[in-house]
Amino acid sequence: MEDKLQMRAAVIAAPKQALIETVAAPSPGDGEVRVRLEGCGVCGSNLSPWEGRPWFNYPLRPGELGHEGWGVVDAVGPNVQTLKPGDRIAALSWNSYAEYDIVREENAVRLPAELDGKPFPGEALGCAMNVFRRCDVGPKTTVAIVGIGFLGAVLVNLCKQAGARVITLTRRPFALEIARRMGADITLGLGDAQNLVGEVKTLTRGEGCDRVIEATGQQEPLNLAGELTRERGRLIIAGYHQDGMRQVNMQLWNWRGLDVLNAHERDPRVYVEGIRMAVEAVARGHLDPSPLYTHQFPLERIGEAMEVMRTRPDNFMKALVTMT
Repeated sequence: MEDKLQMRAAVIAAPKQALIETVAAPSPGDGEVRVRLEGCGVCGSNLSPWEGRPWFNYPLRPGELGHEGWGVVDAVGPNVQTLKPGDRIAALSWNSYAEYDIVREENAVRLPAELDGKPFPGEALGCAMNVFRRCDVGPKTTVAIVGIGFLGAVLVNLCKQAGARVITLTRRPFALEIARRMGADITLGLGDAQNLVGEVKTLTRGEGCDRVIEATGQQEPLNLAGELTRERGRLIIAGYHQDGMRQVNMQLWNWRGLDVLNAHERDPRVYVEGIRMAVEAVARGHLDPSPLYTHQFPLERIGEAMEVMRTRPDNFMKALVTMT
């Protein structure tokens, strides 16, 4: 019998225009499950399609852009072996600004009982775990994190737990306070670049930092991040640079012999492994992201969620869109 289940889904109809439509819920195919979503995190990568760029075609598909969803499996397709209806999962999927989405079995991570009732934007947390894994941070490592949004704040906590000394640089007073709460040793307000370079050099006996994580996606902080990295240090680009070309000081990077790492992943298997690591860390109490979920909106107000992400008021870290 044809599945006639209907669902509400957000549709980005034009730049800065979100509609809520009632459409047919998708049915799971071979190796797929359908998840009844509880919520979905709002990601900075949504900013370009929300604001509008010449290369986007509108309207987007129902639920499109949502990729940080979590919820409960309500139907399974043929040949699904490890999941069953009733399992609560975080998932890597692509249309989760809706009440239901389809997930490949291998792209779902079961959430343990310790996380019952808690929001879990798995892709965002998994991204932070994967960035951290590639930073190679250990005891006595000096790490500077440039930009304290959700990703930067999670990385502060992970680096501190690894025994690192953590210096954070960010513009917003609220973000400085969050960095301190997540364990930062030193918090600096972003301002004059040369003054900041001098201050960090003083804090590091003139050497600079072993690891510098750029987490803003902007040109000037990227420039600063290179200046803060010591000779033979590692510069990790974790910010999402989505608004055009970037220029880099290749002379400086060459002279200092920097290892420059693009920490963005594209292999779904790596994404999912990061989500698994995040589930374990939060379930065991090693990581508590809950103070970072600063804004929550029902699906009908997704446009407001996008605008809060775009304008980033001082009390903003992470917005969640909820379906229940």
